[in-house]
Amino acid sequence: LAKAYPTNKLPDLRGEFIRGWDDGRGIDSGRTLLSLQGDMFKSHSHYFREIWGANGPDGTGGPYIVGADTNGSRINLGTIETSAPGGSETRPRNIAFNYIVRAV
Repeated sequence: LAKAYPTNKLPDLRGEFIRGWDDGRGIDSGRTLLSLQGDMFKSHSHYFREIWGANGPDGTGGPYIVGADTNGSRINLGTIETSAPGGSETRPRNIAFNYIVRAV
């Protein structure tokens, strides 16, 4: 314990998610012990085949009226990308913590 925390003071972990310190394993590389990491949402996209205009599929329209094609019925939006922030993973805010029991 003294080697992992030489100041003899354990970190304040209240309200934090604990992420096991990588220590060279390569899963969460580049982190130092007790470093904080902000939250992140993985960058992704959504595909919408069609959104109905004012007429809608049954003539009543819908809650999200975007527009219509030349026939007045629908438009094709294709793929819509999510806006920032976007990263390589989804994670909560966390702290790199050295578990005293280690896997071999």
